[in-house]
Amino acid sequence: MLEKIHSPRDLDGMSYEQLDRLAGEIRNELITTVSANGGHLASNLGIVELTLALHRVFHMPEDRIIFDVGHQSYVHKMITGRYDRFSTLRSYGGIAGFPKRSESEYDCFETGHASTAISAALGIARARDYQHQKYEVIAVVGDGALTGGMCYEALNDAGNSGTKMIVVLNDNEMSIAPNVGALSNYLTNLRISAGWQSAKRKVRHLNRIPLIGKPVYRLIHGTKQLLRTVFVRDTELGFFEALGFAYFGPINGHDLAGMENAFRQAQMYKGPCVIQVLTKKGYGYDKAEERPEAFHGTPPFYIETGYRIDKPAKPSWGHIMADTLADLAEKDERVVAITAAMKLGTGLDHFAERFPDRIIDVGIAEEHAATMAAGLAAGGMRPYVAVYASFFQRCYDQMLHDVCMQHLPVTFLLDRSGIGGEDGQTHHGLFDLSITIPVPGLTVLAPCSSEELISMLKWTAGQNGPCVIRYPKSVKAIETDREYLPFRPGVWHALTDESDVILLAAGSMVSRAMDIHLKLASEGVRTTVVNCSSVKPPDEDYLSSVPRNAKVFTLEEHMINGGFGEYVTRVCKDRGWTVPVRCFGVGDTYIQHGDHEHLMRDAGLDAETVADAILRAVKGEEYVG
Repeated sequence: MLEKIHSPRDLDGMSYEQLDRLAGEIRNELITTVSANGGHLASNLGIVELTLALHRVFHMPEDRIIFDVGHQSYVHKMITGRYDRFSTLRSYGGIAGFPKRSESEYDCFETGHASTAISAALGIARARDYQHQKYEVIAVVGDGALTGGMCYEALNDAGNSGTKMIVVLNDNEMSIAPNVGALSNYLTNLRISAGWQSAKRKVRHLNRIPLIGKPVYRLIHGTKQLLRTVFVRDTELGFFEALGFAYFGPINGHDLAGMENAFRQAQMYKGPCVIQVLTKKGYGYDKAEERPEAFHGTPPFYIETGYRIDKPAKPSWGHIMADTLADLAEKDERVVAITAAMKLGTGLDHFAERFPDRIIDVGIAEEHAATMAAGLAAGGMRPYVAVYASFFQRCYDQMLHDVCMQHLPVTFLLDRSGIGGEDGQTHHGLFDLSITIPVPGLTVLAPCSSEELISMLKWTAGQNGPCVIRYPKSVKAIETDREYLPFRPGVWHALTDESDVILLAAGSMVSRAMDIHLKLASEGVRTTVVNCSSVKPPDEDYLSSVPRNAKVFTLEEHMINGGFGEYVTRVCKDRGWTVPVRCFGVGDTYIQHGDHEHLMRDAGLDAETVADAILRAVKGEEYVG
């Protein structure tokens, strides 16, 4: 049946029995493809019937649907003409794992970070009204996203304006990890029938009946508070109503007929409304139902067992970080770890096993995490905030204003720095250096090995100012010279013999610089590879000692603009030292999705391309890359 679905309109004539069979086929395809390619499985298994119901009632692409976070759009992609390419999901040159405007007219807005869909939907709805057009705008928002404050800014604005739009609250009691906090508890207990909304509208119409209407309305309205307190729990219903939204639900998110009925009621409503839909994350695949957090974003796995295919021989950098942090916590009762709904992804589950009372999960609220960490530090604690590098962008102001201006000892641990791979442009950690290097008093570090990461963490335990440590999800292991450990800021180390061609490499690019060193050696060019793990402060003693005739190159897995190389170039130029010939990094473009090595080649950061460019520069030839 799935092969015959070329657009959502192919769903219109199907019976509910046929739709149930189709839902089963979709789940089989989800499991098969994600088990081979990796991706977000549990959330998509849970949203199958909800997506089918939305496309049956609404008419996309004329109507607009925005998914928050966007990782749960796989089913949407399958039934909007992309099933024949679905096997290419998240692969280089294939379809993206998130909505993509350039991929389909059905993807009206690109999402990848949480809590943005309601704001975007309100903007699209206002654009519709300004242009006197007629179409529906629907934001599909997971309950986990409601731990992000941006949702409430949007809800407040939408409710105040009365703009017609629909928010579908996909309530599965999960974001990535199980949701935490008072708001999660509120949503779990929120219960009200759609019939209440219908009855309330009918009561309002009593006002229009001559003579008897108003007295009867006043009588019923006077008892409404009592009735609602008994049957509906007024304080809960009042949350959305206080923001100006009508509320419908909760609806069984695996009951197609029930959801279609609720969506049609919402179509008729003239203002903003919220529909709460209860779904089960991982629905239909027992391994994902049992461990939805593990199957949120998963690498390729064996369907029969659920075990990952490429189980790493070594622990991830995140787990190394967490184990080291736990060791520090044993010695210092002030150490506390903070995560924004990413305990498993950042490796802090290892820390939580040893110190469950000293890990704080704030939900999807990176801004709050940063300022709360500042408060902890001001109160005498030693907070460590573990966050993906791409999500760190969301707390820029809090990092700058609340942490760094007060010179508080908060350490930000930026996992997944550099080119992230299959999740694509919203998840590449390529902008963190450009937002941290300019900040006065902020130490910025990039270890080249797990040993160096451990040494850096131990150093932070005794420092009294803010620090950022960026590291990738995985990187080729290099042999480190343990003689230069323990780590010291502002000190770089040459890993090869001295020569007049110098490669200043930061973080993950150190191992690649060693590959380049070997390739150039085969061409008769000797190079010095320097581990520049202290991005800021740089090693000014080393830079000042570089010979005038040396050819210096910088390498970083980051944007060239505002990055390590540009910073070093400015420092050298200002002080009259030898200026780098060229900076290697990501150019002025967004990197798409695919496996890491393909994307590194696209960025011109593979060893062959960089070695060729350096060889030409050394020979005085112009390089066009």
